[in-house]
Amino acid sequence: MTLLPSKDLILEACSGHVHEPHPILLAAYELASLHEARPTLDHTAADEIDCCRFQLIQDIDVWVAQTIPTTLAAPSMHTETIGSVVDRLAKLSVVAFTALRTNTTNQELHQAWQCLAELALGYSDLTHDLMTGRRRLPTPKPDEETQ
Repeated sequence: MTLLPSKDLILEACSGHVHEPHPILLAAYELASLHEARPTLDHTAADEIDCCRFQLIQDIDVWVAQTIPTTLAAPSMHTETIGSVVDRLAKLSVVAFTALRTNTTNQELHQAWQCLAELALGYSDLTHDLMTGRRRLPTPKPDEETQ
């Protein structure tokens, strides 16, 4: 099992194909499922989905904080956690695949896939920088329910 899955594995998980039981891939699959269901729900159910998303993002962030080696140097801080990036990848995956299935213009379709591709490359760059000690992540926010 790799420490941090590649962007390709994340995108496959967001499209419903999880090839290894990696915690980030499993969470990416769940996040995409939640993003796909959210637009069809009422306000109360959407709030419940957002709570589930928050918990999955937290789970990813805690797993990363406990698993990824930290360096003694003071590398640059990234503005987002891995969990929040994976959540956005899941959301943009749903948007891009929905654009394929619905009546969208070529420009909208191109925009959806371009946004997804750019964020996927950003995730790849971030994971590379983390593993080489050039970046660090914000400390995971404590779970509000455990305070």
